Amino acid sequence: MVPPPPTNKPHVCLSTILIMSSMALMDAYLVEQNHGPRKIGVCIMVMVGDVCFLIVLRYVAVWVGAEVRSAKRGYAMILWFLYIFVLEIKVYFIYQNYKADRKSLDTIARKALTLLLSVSVPVLYIILVAIDHMEYVRAFKKKEEIRNRLFWVVVDLLDILDIQANLWEPQKKGLPIWAEGLMFFYCYILLLILPCVSLSEISMQGINIVPHKMMLYPILSLVTINIITLFIRGSNLVFYKDARVSGILIGKNVLAIILKTCSFAQYRKQLQNAPPAFGVELQKNSVILLPSYPDGEPPLLTEDTPRC
Repeated sequence: MVPPPPTNKPHVCLSTILIMSSMALMDAYLVEQNHGPRKIGVCIMVMVGDVCFLIVLRYVAVWVGAEVRSAKRGYAMILWFLYIFVLEIKVYFIYQNYKADRKSLDTIARKALTLLLSVSVPVLYIILVAIDHMEYVRAFKKKEEIRNRLFWVVVDLLDILDIQANLWEPQKKGLPIWAEGLMFFYCYILLLILPCVSLSEISMQGINIVPHKMMLYPILSLVTINIITLFIRGSNLVFYKDARVSGILIGKNVLAIILKTCSFAQYRKQLQNAPPAFGVELQKNSVILLPSYPDGEPPLLTEDTPRC
């Protein structure tokens, strides 16, 4: 049997500490939002849930630490999906409690919740990618290109969290119930899927990673984040007079649309000019060297023929 790869213990500890600390802070929000006997019941429920989550995390985090030096990111995708799935459920109940208690205008606590999410979620993504452990990426230029792509993913995550934070931060005029629910679950789905797409691109390319061929995530983010969220912010600004709409992130979306469109055009131009080179490269990679024989046919094996 092949022995399992060694586990990167610092990586496992760092990801586990970040995940459990953010979960504990979410639990603190949930407990403080309830009073009386209900507070004790909520406390017991979140503790039981955290224990079950910690049991699952104990194995998944170790598997993630075992693949951190390889080109695979399969367990990293599982851990990300599990973390966001549980985290957003807690965020949903926190948001509903704030919505039910309209008299509570604790602006600092709501802003702190936004800050907590905007720090913990992107940092966990960076830890799961672990670009500094990609020893198989020899060229410094390639590693810098990958790092630039990860920067765009982090900015997209902050963009999604900014839209979602509009639901629980203090507001003068609330959105319709259907619009709030649609906005929350749209951001929920994006947080679940898009980072996993980015991790899968890195995993699918393996050791011979080529950054300019990783185009699936830029296409999805262009449509689902840069274009659709631009319409969401524009609608909130025009129809609901929402003063909390971030003009900086609107500018970011417009700039990202321009830059990504130029990148797609350049990549398409490279593909049109590259087929012969790619064909030669594929032939070189797929040719199997066979021994040559003077008569064109391999000799017959006899009992006196030496064997290796």
